[in-house]
Amino acid sequence: MTDIKSMTRDEITDALVDMGEAAFRGKQVFSWLHSGVRSFDEMSNLSKPLRAKLAERFEITAPTVARKQASKLDGTIKYLWELNDGNCIETVLMSYHHGNTVCVSSQVGCRMGCKFCASTIAGKVRDLRPSEILDQVLFTQLDSGMEISNIVLMGIGEPMDNLDNVLRFLELVNSPDGLNIGMRHISLSTCGVVPGIDRLAGLGLQLTLSVSLHAPDSATRSRIMPVNNAYDVEELFAACHRYFQKTGRRISFEYAMIDGVNDSDAQADLLAQKIHGMPGHVNLIPLNDVVESEFKPSRRVAAFQKRLESHGITATVRRSLGGDIDASCGQLRRKAMEGRDGT
Repeated sequence: MTDIKSMTRDEITDALVDMGEAAFRGKQVFSWLHSGVRSFDEMSNLSKPLRAKLAERFEITAPTVARKQASKLDGTIKYLWELNDGNCIETVLMSYHHGNTVCVSSQVGCRMGCKFCASTIAGKVRDLRPSEILDQVLFTQLDSGMEISNIVLMGIGEPMDNLDNVLRFLELVNSPDGLNIGMRHISLSTCGVVPGIDRLAGLGLQLTLSVSLHAPDSATRSRIMPVNNAYDVEELFAACHRYFQKTGRRISFEYAMIDGVNDSDAQADLLAQKIHGMPGHVNLIPLNDVVESEFKPSRRVAAFQKRLESHGITATVRRSLGGDIDASCGQLRRKAMEGRDGT
């Protein structure tokens, strides 16, 4: 059956016209899907025969809450969603002064192998469909009762490794007939897939590109991020400069601070040198402890920030949220998998 929620309004309209229905039904169906209905029977302004025809041809994705954790410290909510096929993904809802931000996953698992990340421990299972990425925004908003104003594609998975579906999701979530969340309120993260960055640069989207850098030199980056063996850090910085030249948009560089690995003054100096020439922003991330990881949180976050700022680089320290609810991406899914395996 066809996944109707992954279709645009125009595609749904064309499908309905082919079924002998009036074109205006396309907007109605699209709006119902983006309101969070779980079945065609809930589409009360459609005739019963039409609802039956739709149910014969199309399926509606709708996840269920497998686990939900709410932080007593800051109100952050972490969801473990179970998908139609039984796989699970994570979504995190965070509140800031500028609004509510949802961090969504783009894949079930991840194949990128970053050494400090829990998301990649069990590898990649499959890509998420556009509808399944959209559902995380939609059903998180419905379950929490909190209106979502910002989206970050920084959950489980590498968005550039599922770029076609991610781009379709962006089109859907940006639709005025749907959630209508503007591109300027969306950040897309990549661990450094250079062809994806170049492709994104050519699309002219007004979103924010976030690059998970975590080291300015190849020796260190290859140690902690296998993707550097495919796209060297020099290639990555060159792609970032091309992206800025083409779009004029500032890039955010994510930098997880790892004790004794990437937190020296020399690495701060090199990072500043590499960013020079484009208005990059460095987001320093206090590392979350992951049981299976050999790496530990840096004790030099403030010193590293000060060193970058001495070179004129804008650097901020990410506010830690959800410290009491398995905040690190992949940890809740990993625990659920262990429970199913009986380990």
